Amino acid sequence: MKPLSGHLLLAVGASFWLAGCASVGPPLPPSLELPKAPSDLRAARKGDKVTLTWTVPQRTTDRQRVRYLGKTQICRTAAEMANECGIPVGEAAPDSASAKTGKKPTASFIDTLPSVLERENPKASATYAVEVLNTAGKGAGLSNQVRVPLVPTLPPFGDFLSQATAQGVLISWQCPIASETAAGIRYLFRIYRRGERDPKDVKLSDVDATACAQGAAGQAASTGPATSAQPVTSFLDQTFEWEKTYFYRGAVVSLIDSAGKPPTEVEGEDTPEVKVFAHDVYPPAVPSGLQAVFSGPGQKPFIDLIWAPVPDTELDGYNVYRHEAGGAGVKLNAEPVKTPAFRDAQVSSGKTYFYSVSAVDLRGNESARSEEASENVP
Repeated sequence: MKPLSGHLLLAVGASFWLAGCASVGPPLPPSLELPKAPSDLRAARKGDKVTLTWTVPQRTTDRQRVRYLGKTQICRTAAEMANECGIPVGEAAPDSASAKTGKKPTASFIDTLPSVLERENPKASATYAVEVLNTAGKGAGLSNQVRVPLVPTLPPFGDFLSQATAQGVLISWQCPIASETAAGIRYLFRIYRRGERDPKDVKLSDVDATACAQGAAGQAASTGPATSAQPVTSFLDQTFEWEKTYFYRGAVVSLIDSAGKPPTEVEGEDTPEVKVFAHDVYPPAVPSGLQAVFSGPGQKPFIDLIWAPVPDTELDGYNVYRHEAGGAGVKLNAEPVKTPAFRDAQVSSGKTYFYSVSAVDLRGNESARSEEASENVP
């Protein structure tokens, strides 16, 4: 078999090249440069502020990289579903840096709900969506839609204070004289606490605050004649640790009950944060019920002392004091007595002894001395 000539090889190669060209389809149309609509829009409400966050789109609807990112329209409606944006309630500027770096940053926008919208629709919700546009003002449509309750909120209660006491950290506040409250809404006063080295606040308690939120004038208008019930204006925190610094804040929570569903709640704006150092300078309670009983016939004389225990979780023990008539009291124990009983074996015949006891906590705070008990040694 003869080898192929050079002219024949060239012809065969050309035929393959022409066949390859014939398999290429028509040229693709130019990209519309429409940013893909976000699908992860989220909303969080605090007071009358609604914070929206979403991921900035990095691809167009035809899967190309976004090159011409424009502004983002913020859409809000009182209807259950938005078909189009209509008149935007705000705009978010484009994130030009993200388009260049290829990262997926989040964008955000804070919308302020009109008070008239809340008052007229207290049991309804507002629907939010965003539409991301290109630089020509064109978009691919609305993002996913999120709903936010429109229940009205109240300003924080005034004179929010914290103070360390012997019983715990006392949180107190003042009720308003009168508040504009909507019918069918209950209120809680939510208290938060944060330790000096803690990164986040934790919810400490929800205190019933409907009467407080309505105020004196509001309560009279809604319930008729005044009753003996008084609004709650304080809370005692007993879950802290002594010798630590804490920060407290509070907010009024509005709740609307729904049949068969958990209540809808919205938290109002916070009070100013207050700081307290839980310094324990508070002694335990004074012991009570002290009794002294002599025992000695047939054995070495002694006097037994007993008293009621002091219910203090940080109690370290007791000190026992004794004196004779006209003399100064002397402490009989070198270390705190751990149980509410003590035996005094250093007694002499013919003398009368007077006893008292005190309680001591783990930080060395000592209570006043109890009432005295006396006993005679025959």
